[in-house]
Amino acid sequence: MKAEDVFKDLPVLETDRTILRKLRLEDAQDIFEYCSDDEVSQYTTWFSHLTLEDTAGFIERVLNAYHNGEAASWGIEHKQTGKLIGTCGFVHWNIAHSKAELGYALSGKFWNQGFMSEVTRRIIQFGFEKMALVRIEARCHLENRGSARVMEKSGMEFEGILRKHIFTKGEYQDVNMYSIIRNNNA
Repeated sequence: MKAEDVFKDLPVLETDRTILRKLRLEDAQDIFEYCSDDEVSQYTTWFSHLTLEDTAGFIERVLNAYHNGEAASWGIEHKQTGKLIGTCGFVHWNIAHSKAELGYALSGKFWNQGFMSEVTRRIIQFGFEKMALVRIEARCHLENRGSARVMEKSGMEFEGILRKHIFTKGEYQDVNMYSIIRNNNA
């Protein structure tokens, strides 16, 4: 399967409590609510959004990625409220090696309720079944225990610490590396 086949026509996926769909410009206010929260962005590679224009720029980049068939995220819509509460998807896809990297962000209002684990399990399933991935990996800041728990609850295994792996927010940072291999996927 070619990348553009997956991401140009990103399919709608569902979990018990969420609908995973393409982002839309109309999502700007919902996204701004959590992307402007310093606690949400604390361990990410991006700074908190200061204005709705920051959020609109983010959405435009994602829409362009969809249009160009590049790896992009699903928006996480809360079924009960219709509100967009986060994003999750493959931030990198290496077709030659049948592997992809998973990334996500979730509104702090929905932390510790199992939402992101539910979503990542569904996207991992999609990656193995529809994208023919053999390996899915994810990284998190060493101090981000919440994200590490999401990875573990999604069936990923801790592989180790990648030292000075990324340069973000003005400094090199170590990250925890997690992965799941298709054969390990229950």
